[in-house]
Order: sequence, then C-alpha cells, then structure tokens
Amino acid sequence: MTRDAPVLFFDSGVGGLSVTAPARDVLPTAPFIYAADTAGFPYGTKTEDEIAARVPALLGRLVERYRPRLVVIACNTASTIALSVVRGALDVPVVGTVPAIKPAAELSTTRVIGVLGTEATVRQPYVDRLSAEFASDCTVVRHGSAALVTLAEAKLRGEAVALGDVRAAIAGLFDGPHGGIKAATEQFEVATTADAAHVPPSDAEGAAVYADLIAPFLPGIAARCVKTASCLYTVTRDFGFVIDAHPDSDRVLIVSPCSGHGFKHSPAIGEAVAAWADDGTVPFGIEAFRLARFA
Repeated sequence: MTRDAPVLFFDSGVGGLSVTAPARDVLPTAPFIYAADTAGFPYGTKTEDEIAARVPALLGRLVERYRPRLVVIACNTASTIALSVVRGALDVPVVGTVPAIKPAAELSTTRVIGVLGTEATVRQPYVDRLSAEFASDCTVVRHGSAALVTLAEAKLRGEAVALGDVRAAIAGLFDGPHGGIKAATEQFEVATTADAAHVPPSDAEGAAVYADLIAPFLPGIAARCVKTASCLYTVTRDFGFVIDAHPDSDRVLIVSPCSGHGFKHSPAIGEAVAAWADDGTVPFGIEAFRLARFA
C-alpha cells in the first residue's frame, strides 16, 4: 500500500460529506474517493440483514477497484450494523462512525443524552453497548427519524429546507419525560369549522404562550418550542352543557358536555344520563342544560 493510495469514504448518500470535510482539513493533500450508495438510499429504513449483506459486498468491490489505504464508513447505520463484518472481510484498516455517546457523556451536566439517528441506528445493540460502557449513569433518549435523513440530504445539496419540517422530524426526541414542559391555552374569540381550523399555531402564538404562561413563573425554562399543535374546542352559544331528549324522539338523548370542561364532570353526567336512559329518572335537576334555553 503506497502513500499515494486514496482514502475511501462510504455512505448511502451525501451525508457522509460532513465527515469528509474535516478529514480534508487534516489531510489536505491526500487523495480521497467518496462513494455514495444512492441505489440503496436510505439505509435507515432497511432491515439489519439487508445492510449486513449489502455494505460488505459493495465495499469489497470498491476496495478491489481503488486499493485504498483506509476505508471510512461515514454512516452510523452501516457502522453500527456492518462494521465488524467489513473489518473481518477486508485487509485494509476500516474506521466506522457511531453515535457520539462517549463524548456526550463526558460533557453532559444533566446526565440526559439524546441520540438522534435513523430508525435502524437507534435500535442497534451496538448503541446499547455504547450506552452501557460510556453512559451508564445517564439517561439515553433515542429517536429514529427517516424524514430527517431526507432533509439533511436536501440541505447538503443546497436545497431549501423548511425549519418546521426539521422540528417535526426531531420532535420525538423532546416529547418524552426527560425535559421540557407542555403548555396549553384557549381562545373563544374566533369561531371556525373543522375544515377551516387554524393549524398549526404560528410562531408568534407560541412565543406569546411562553411570554404569558411560562416565563413569568418558570424562568429556568428556555423559550425554544419543539412542537406545536391545535385542536378544536366545541362549545354551545352560551358555553353551557346540553343534556336533553331529542325534540323529535324521546328515545334519543342529546348529551354534549363541551370539550375539555365536560371531562371534569363526566362521572356525574354519565350517572345522570344512565339513570335517564334506564328508567326515565334524572337524579339531579338539568333544567339549565335543556335545549329550550336556545328557543
């Protein structure tokens, strides 16, 4: 093997260029070859058996053709599944890239580490071993996102990527019980329908919730919002419940406790409606809830 032999970088797409770039800074004169298995992209949605068979076969042919001095598998998914097989099959040094759990554990002050990767990567026993060996005193939160792979590839190709799409792809990493809070509010100023509902809330609305409901009371919570959602809140014109017989049939009961508030009173409402349906008696007065008030 000569010093003129290239360093071979391998990934399923262009994401591995993020590994090649710093390597170029360290070895500015070394010949590099970058091989992207775009025919197999993305690896993150494939089975372990598919990757374990595909990656060693491809790298075997590439090594035979280019005779590199070093092979770098610039892909977490391929490394966590096929690294040992590739090393056993090739007669050149092979470097893998795996989730950076070790340095994260060394730097973490909260002892909570997030591992964001492909669906295939985060479920690997290799990640289990890294966590056990280097982060045994940490909570390791994993989230696999196939969408994020596509977004990252698009960004590296110079395409525009919507920040909202990135937030949605990584939201699962922050939705668990390991940090952050959920805040909710409501408004009754605007009437709408299911088809015309305003979804999702705007960044300005999210910022207002933080400023009004979180910052004054929990100053230690950061302003970063990782996920927003909206839902319809159903109410009557006077914001009261409806419990009454149908105007056209005493065999049909109309029960509308409204969204949200009704759940707080659901046991009492359920008992009253069950008694009414069973023998026609109601254990408490429901005059305030009858339809007649809208006449």
